[in-house]
Parts: sequence; C-alpha cells; structure tokens
Amino acid sequence: MTLSASAPVARVWYLVPAAGVGSRMQADRPKQYLELAPDCCVLEATLATLQRALPEAGLCLVLGADDDYFLPSMVPWQDWLRADGGSERADSVLSGLECLSEVASEDDLVLVHDVARPCVREEDIRALVAAARETRDGAILAAPASDTMKRAVASTVVESPHISHTESRENLWHALTPQAFSLGVLRTALRDALSTNPSFITDEASALEACGRSPLLVAGARDNLKITHPEDLAMARLLLAAREALANSSRTPA
Repeated sequence: MTLSASAPVARVWYLVPAAGVGSRMQADRPKQYLELAPDCCVLEATLATLQRALPEAGLCLVLGADDDYFLPSMVPWQDWLRADGGSERADSVLSGLECLSEVASEDDLVLVHDVARPCVREEDIRALVAAARETRDGAILAAPASDTMKRAVASTVVESPHISHTESRENLWHALTPQAFSLGVLRTALRDALSTNPSFITDEASALEACGRSPLLVAGARDNLKITHPEDLAMARLLLAAREALANSSRTPA
C-alpha cells in the first residue's frame, strides 16, 4: 500500500534512545559517553552524523532521568526535545513517541536510531527516508546475512553450547537502525505490543510485525555496527578515523 502522489511530505524526526547503562561494555560509565575520538564521545558522534544527513530533521533524545554524564553541549541541534527513559528500550522509545506527540503530526516520519551506532552512513539515512515515504508500513535499514548461521541446542549452559543445526540464510537479514515509521502508526503498535507480548519486541519493526504490518528492508552498509562490547568500540574508532582520513585526502589539492 503506497501513499498517493499528492500526499504532503511529512516532517522528519529523529528519536534516539540513550538511557541504557551498557553493562556489557564493563566500563565506568554508559557506553554512549565513552570516548570515540579526541574530545568526542559516542553520543556526540552519533548525533553529529544524524544532523549532517538530515539537517532539517527534529530531534527527541531519550535520556535517563538521573543521567549525570550528559551535557547539553553534546547536542548539535539548537532546539530539541528531551524525554525520560524507561526500564527497557521499548519503554524509552514509547516515552519519546509520547513526547513527540505533543508537537508533531501523526503522519510525521520518525527515525528511531540506536545511540550506539555512530558509524551509520549519511547516504543510507537519506535512502531510508525516501523508501519510508513510499509505504504506510515503514522501513528499516538492514543487511543480508552472509555468515553461516548456526542454531544452538537449547541448554542452560552459557559457554560453548553445541550446534543443533545450520539455519538457511536465504532471505535472512540483519536488522540495523535507523528504523522509520509514521509517528501514529509506531506509537499504536508499540503500545499494543507492550501490553500483549513485550518479550516479542526486540526492535521497532517487530512491533509493526506484531500488528500485521510488513516494513520494507532497505539495504544499508555492513559497517553500521552497534557498539555493545569493548572490541566494538575499538572497531568503531578505527572505522571513523579511516573515513576522516579519506575525507581529508579527497579535500587536499593534488
């Protein structure tokens, strides 16, 4: 189901949940405040990329109510919204949607992006917006699975589980972010999913799936990694440093 050619272009908003503590990083602070580059933490790098991709978009940043690390100077927007986070990521996203509902239209496009994905490419964000505007079911950045996928034997043993079988990777994709949906559709889907089967909600698209919708998969770069473990932070640092070096070399006259 597509929108008519005469439909007005909805305003675009970023919703960035950043209320998590990132316990798997084993750091002295939440991962969004770890240094990614000199004088730049993960949160700052992520927000800077988002604004460069869509400078006209608004921002709703979801933070912990007792966040002692956040500084307003980390946000490159002059005007932006702040919402308090919940106990789980889905609760934080819903809190952000409720905040946006006070100022935004039901048809406005909301891009939910993990704060721990600073390596997302600007061109991928713009491609996602273009795709999401063509459907009422929304769209997400994703990458086709390329690794061999193994299903482990169900067990209470955490380390070194045994293989049950190999899963086919045909039509299997890795879900990334941003994930883009109209404000009203996503808010309703999240409310319903959280009240009926909250364990099913692992991302925003899964809430849409639960109510019978089928979001588009928009192929994005595989280097849109999520910082979850210490080695991810090191990889993100190297990746962004390499991009900066490449950009600088292309600006240098021959």
